[in-house]
Amino acid sequence: MRIVRSFIYTLKPFERGIQEILGEYRNFISPGLNLQIPIVSITRIRDIREHTMDIPPQPVITKDNVEIRVDGVMWVRPKADEESIKRTFYNIDNWKRAIIQLAMTNLRQEFGDLTLDESLVARETIASNLKRVLNDFADDWGLVISKVEIMLIDPPEDIKAAMHKQKTAEQERRSMRLLATGEFEASEQQKLATIQRAEGQREAAILKAEGERQATIKVAQGRAEAIRLVNESANTYFQGNAQVLRRIEMAENSLKNNAKVVITEQGITPTLLLGSLPITQTE
Repeated sequence: MRIVRSFIYTLKPFERGIQEILGEYRNFISPGLNLQIPIVSITRIRDIREHTMDIPPQPVITKDNVEIRVDGVMWVRPKADEESIKRTFYNIDNWKRAIIQLAMTNLRQEFGDLTLDESLVARETIASNLKRVLNDFADDWGLVISKVEIMLIDPPEDIKAAMHKQKTAEQERRSMRLLATGEFEASEQQKLATIQRAEGQREAAILKAEGERQATIKVAQGRAEAIRLVNESANTYFQGNAQVLRRIEMAENSLKNNAKVVITEQGITPTLLLGSLPITQTE
């Protein structure tokens, strides 16, 4: 706040003021050149820009009875209209100190409603709730809280050590799970490869057997065809002489077995002997 008692003065664009005559409010002063009567008149000027205000570090107790230290920062500005500027002067004696104390009180209340674990992940929620509560009160003082940020949440050393151990254990658990997953996937891939190799070998064996069967069939068909051609040739060329050929075949077989041969008027007649007794006799 700035107080002007001189006859002539100016206000900058980011300033607003009120003029009092003999201690009574008379005028709202806007930026530019202004006049007043010295001694009987004074002008109180307020800076309406954003004011950056720190919330001092303080111990707070969470819902699960853990004491932590927290601090924050907020951005506050007086409203620019006449009624709000009057409130910054007449409704509060020191608005900066008042808003800081109000922020500290409500900050303890916000953390008191949460457990430690909830507090560590609820910075934005706490800041939003704190801004809403502060604006409800600050409106009576002609102020507006533009933004609130929680800067530090500091648990005790033993809690931090325990949290570090928990985090380390969690990381190790994740690492072991990833390793196990990798080994399982590798085993599955190996199993699939073994199955594929076995299927390939089975398919190869089937194809080989099928090829051999087809080759056997071809050979058998070839032999059958050869026999058929021989029979057809025999039937064609030896049909009239079949009886003579039969006798010649019997004679050849008899000679191979050292049988006696009798030549008759009808031709060659083989006589097979058992010992010295002939089986057949020709007259």
